[in-house]
Amino acid sequence: QVQLVESGGGLVQAGGSLRLSCAASGRTFSSYAVGWFRQAPGKERELIAATIKSGSSTYYADSMKGRFTVSRDNAKNAVYLQINDLKPEETGVYYCAADPIVHTLVVATTDQDRDPEVWGQGTLVTVSS
Repeated sequence: QVQLVESGGGLVQAGGSLRLSCAASGRTFSSYAVGWFRQAPGKERELIAATIKSGSSTYYADSMKGRFTVSRDNAKNAVYLQINDLKPEETGVYYCAADPIVHTLVVATTDQDRDPEVWGQGTLVTVSS
């Protein structure tokens, strides 16, 4: 099993950009699909995107298309989330999660019977207006 550690969060002004990283430990990282999620204060966790094991294809939630880009580097055991034009309402904790099945990540926030195998601890993003 892998372990995940997010980094790259912090304070950014509205309109700014951030690149979050999800670093994995373990030799089997390439056997896992990886997803990015966020949870704003007082709100439910929501899916941003999920990328397959190779990173060659990524599913983006409809509301996340356009300003979010996921990339993956299996040689470095890492997945990245580039966020552009950040908005104050996007303040929250950003998590990465991993599961052998990408569908599990895609439905993780809508299907209570599906829970990704591994979650990171999250990284806080604060967007000031």
